[in-house]
Amino acid sequence: MNKVEEFEELRSLLFSIAYRILGSVSEAEDAVQETWLRFDGSTTLPTSVKAFLSTTVTRISIDVLRSARVRREEYVGPWFPEPLLSDPYQDPARSAELADSVSMAALLLLERLSPLERSVFVLREVFGFGFDDIASAVGRSEAACRQLLVRARRHMEAGRPRFEADRQERQELATRFFDALREGDVAGLRDLLAADVQLVGDGGGKAPQLARAVVGAENVARLLASVFPLLARIDVSFQPHEVNGQPGAIVRDRDGKVLHTLALDVLDGQIQTIRSVINPDKLGHLGPVADAWAIDSEVRQTRRQRK
Repeated sequence: MNKVEEFEELRSLLFSIAYRILGSVSEAEDAVQETWLRFDGSTTLPTSVKAFLSTTVTRISIDVLRSARVRREEYVGPWFPEPLLSDPYQDPARSAELADSVSMAALLLLERLSPLERSVFVLREVFGFGFDDIASAVGRSEAACRQLLVRARRHMEAGRPRFEADRQERQELATRFFDALREGDVAGLRDLLAADVQLVGDGGGKAPQLARAVVGAENVARLLASVFPLLARIDVSFQPHEVNGQPGAIVRDRDGKVLHTLALDVLDGQIQTIRSVINPDKLGHLGPVADAWAIDSEVRQTRRQRK
């Protein structure tokens, strides 16, 4: 194979590594592109193209993450990863495991780690790299990488998300949830929500968002049942779709533009967390983005007309 073919064969792996380190689709795509430029500009052919490219994309991602940390500390409201509709790295034998590793909950846990801990954890625990390759990728000794992994595992195990193992059961519950949402069925929604369910939104100060997380089945059910029928009246719709490997939906305006995404954490037959990403900066890779402020204004006007 020539360089282009070798790179394209590994592109999905490189993106999946970068996204799990960065939590950003756009930054992961940029890291993969920069990796290609360095590979293409290299005058010598590496012994292992996979090892070279994985090392390169990891180092680039670590540098990007270090600079991104400052921006995330100054972020307005809760910060969520950019929603990912499908992970290009496919391994049918590990599909459930890979889906869990890219979930919003898992990526938020990874935010607690240092860039080096996060990279070592992703390369070892998700992609099964050997410590020799990991050491080369992060520029540390194998012994240091083992210690980084121990610390990372300790942080991750303390809050590791647990999801419904049966994907079909999760999807059936999500279908019932979205049916109840369409109908504004408070009781139907409440039955599907865990007692301590949380509804959290990421607007980044660039779109209407919740002032704080809404907690409790009754509160969340009533809020959702009051808002979504109003959205339906102005032709806002939602398209059920996996988001970060979990049940979710893409919410669109009357012109089909993306308003926000919803991702559901499901455990023990109930929805534990509902995460909404409405920051327009995080939605552009999904298609044209709706004007959330205009829709919010239209919803308010519709509510006043109903009174």
